[in-house]
Amino acid sequence: MVVYMNGQYVKSEEAKISVWDHGFLYGDGVFEGIRAYGGKLFKLRDHLVRLYKSAKSLKITIPVTLEEMEKAVVETCRKNDLRDAYVRLVVSRGVGDLGIDPRKCKAAGPTVVIIADKIALYPRETYEVGLKVVTASTRKNISAAFNAQIKSLNYLNNILAKIEAIEAGAAEALMVNREGFVTECTTENIFIFTRGTLITPPVYVGILEGITRNTIIERAQRRGIAVREEPFTPHDIYVADECFVTGTGAEVIPVVLLDGRTIGDGVPGKVTMALLEDYRALTASEGTPLYE
Repeated sequence: MVVYMNGQYVKSEEAKISVWDHGFLYGDGVFEGIRAYGGKLFKLRDHLVRLYKSAKSLKITIPVTLEEMEKAVVETCRKNDLRDAYVRLVVSRGVGDLGIDPRKCKAAGPTVVIIADKIALYPRETYEVGLKVVTASTRKNISAAFNAQIKSLNYLNNILAKIEAIEAGAAEALMVNREGFVTECTTENIFIFTRGTLITPPVYVGILEGITRNTIIERAQRRGIAVREEPFTPHDIYVADECFVTGTGAEVIPVVLLDGRTIGDGVPGKVTMALLEDYRALTASEGTPLYE
């Protein structure tokens, strides 16, 4: 496997970062996950725009232009001869010292890494039978402390919730904010379908505005389904007709059980499966070509 490291393509076993890198020491950096389907990178530009916004919010100046980054992502996939892939793009503040002062990282500049490999977050049968989810006691970080719109390398909040899911024997954990409103799962956005309307939490409750989330909103509206972005609680999921999560790695996965409560009929709902079908058709037909 070949990895992009600061402008060079190196073998994966030779791809190393310094122990002084602030991404390693403090989680000081940003990342994106991007999927390739059938030789096309899906929503590449959208992911890169979000990456550069996240970096700007952290006052990290990415040393290559967005267009140059786009070419580097494509080339990394090509060098690994991949047509279906998961791309992890990481930008850290770079090499500094043991203190947290970001000015100490200016001399070396940011570290930029692009990894392209295959991924399978969930087995195929999960899409057919649905997920079992629990509500985590770990609350979502408040936006006043750290804005969830920044897709940062520090995922401890999410990891603690994931540990709760694992120990409860569930596939995922639902995270609520300080006020008790649903935000998202540990790596996915969440939707409910109830009384003919698709509802998802708004950005201001403390969620990452997902690329897949926005795509599903658009596809639902094309189908004539009413979509609302508004706060709701776990109770609203318990009594919903359908529920599903969305994410770059997960795509669209039905949720059939939350905290021991069966959602709807306890099987993937018709609207959920229709939107999954729409999403897969879209990923098969659109994207940035890897090979001309």
